Amino acid sequence: MTIRLLPEAIVNRIAAGEVIERPASVVKELVENAIDAGARRIEIVLANGGHNLISVTDDGTGMTETELALSIERHATSKLTDDSLQQIATLGFRGEALPSIGAAGRLTITSRTRNAASAFSISVEGSRKSEVMPASHPVGTRVELRDLFFATPARLKFLKTPQTELHHAVDVVRRLAMAHPETAFQLSDEKRSVLQLHANQGELFDTRAERLAQILGREFTENALPIHAAREGMTLSGYAGLPTFNRANARMQYFFVNGRPVRDALFHGAVRAAYQDLLARDRHPVLALFLEIPPERVDVNVHPAKAEVRFREAGLVRGLFVGALRHALHEAGHRAASTVSQVALGAFRPETPPVMTEGHAPACALNERAPAYRPRLPGTEAPHARPEAAGEDVGEATTDHPLGAARAQLHETYIVAQTEDGIVFVDQHAAHERIVLERMLEGLQANNVARQILLIPEVVEMTEAKAARVLERADELAELGLIVESFGPGAVAVREVPAILGDVNPQGLIQDLADDLEEFEDGASLRDRLNHVAATMACHGSVRAGRRLTADEMNALLRQMETTPHAGQCNHGRPTYVELKLQDIERLFGRR
Repeated sequence: MTIRLLPEAIVNRIAAGEVIERPASVVKELVENAIDAGARRIEIVLANGGHNLISVTDDGTGMTETELALSIERHATSKLTDDSLQQIATLGFRGEALPSIGAAGRLTITSRTRNAASAFSISVEGSRKSEVMPASHPVGTRVELRDLFFATPARLKFLKTPQTELHHAVDVVRRLAMAHPETAFQLSDEKRSVLQLHANQGELFDTRAERLAQILGREFTENALPIHAAREGMTLSGYAGLPTFNRANARMQYFFVNGRPVRDALFHGAVRAAYQDLLARDRHPVLALFLEIPPERVDVNVHPAKAEVRFREAGLVRGLFVGALRHALHEAGHRAASTVSQVALGAFRPETPPVMTEGHAPACALNERAPAYRPRLPGTEAPHARPEAAGEDVGEATTDHPLGAARAQLHETYIVAQTEDGIVFVDQHAAHERIVLERMLEGLQANNVARQILLIPEVVEMTEAKAARVLERADELAELGLIVESFGPGAVAVREVPAILGDVNPQGLIQDLADDLEEFEDGASLRDRLNHVAATMACHGSVRAGRRLTADEMNALLRQMETTPHAGQCNHGRPTYVELKLQDIERLFGRR
């Protein structure tokens, strides 16, 4: 077997395969070039999902006749003025995009600079280049790619349906548009406008908020917390959703480094750490975060697609993310997402108009619920709401608090409170669980968790493996006020418990801790493990559903929620309360 040089056409196609994966890859490279050229308006057109045509037109600086000829040569670029890869301040810099696109289809570039008398055009078809020719075009550049992968038909088999490819292209444009709100974007499929974003004027932080509202919806900005933090030359800004405003996957998490959309495991890990004990493990917050960092401290030359980066001080970057997010979440206090109330109101509304009877009540509702209104047999009790608690008048409390005053307890589980302009429903267990956890974490932070000595040590029997797992963490549990000792094979003796847990059941607590420790990562930091264990202990020490509360206890719980960080959600990310405004309730009854 003899080593030989590959033909230039094959080399170009191999290089193109690294950069051009699908139509969205072409859109990404061309839109990035337009942004680097200072464009304030970018129009993208895709035909048949980009299979037949991809066109990107901008009003940027354009290219001269000489620059146009060089632009389709490999590794020709205007963006590395000093030949240094340490100071990359543009989205593109490798000089591979246009040659790779030209090797993947039939490419035509038409461009004109501001002072030129006319535009010029050049074509590339399967790496075969034409001469530069005069053309008609306004200031800026138009790049057209037709018949993607015509030279490599095997690649066509890996493309998805036109609708799927269009969806990927829209996602690319949306991400770039988030980072560049000063630029207008329009994307169409020749039949209709799929995405249209107007340029925003003003301060960058405000224009980004407006652009995020255009892309992610007003619902996001209404339920997001502003993020702004700086540390050692780095700045982190953007918006992060409240814990109760979450999704089943991380697709609505957007990260940017110096205006470049990136996907990095470091960021996702930092977000998980910041939202720990605020969200269930299978739920993910919605956020858009923008990191500005000196170019020499980040390497964007990791992969031809430029979607990955490497940081010189990864720990410092992670700390900035975690600290900024935790601070914002702490400042949010007991605030919960407005979508929780919207879901509750939606549950009250009938999906179809009810059928009215002569008595002017919905016939279906009366037919289904009539048995509940029949007289009950003597000696039976009806389900009840508790308008009074232990003989106390709950109507004496004032409603000028954020969460109002307790008016009733339903099913020994839910507190009903009245505010000045609405009603609040509180899950007493979820709310108290959050309060207990925050108190434990405060004590842990101050190394001062109060303990309660059991008069008689509680012996918990379990498998030897589980007992060993608990005893291995004995020192960590002690920091949280839980003192355990070995009591023979497969047994653990509990001698002290955190005082804040009150009358806790040590049997259930230790069994649950053993199960949780089995699932928890051994490589996690001590602080993360302690927070995780504290959440489990808080669940056991909180007010249980089914417990009757007095009026004073209910109002005390409401006041504690108002002064407790993260009180809008329990330790698993579920809302602790739902607030319905009076005007929304009036609409339900047709009063508005």
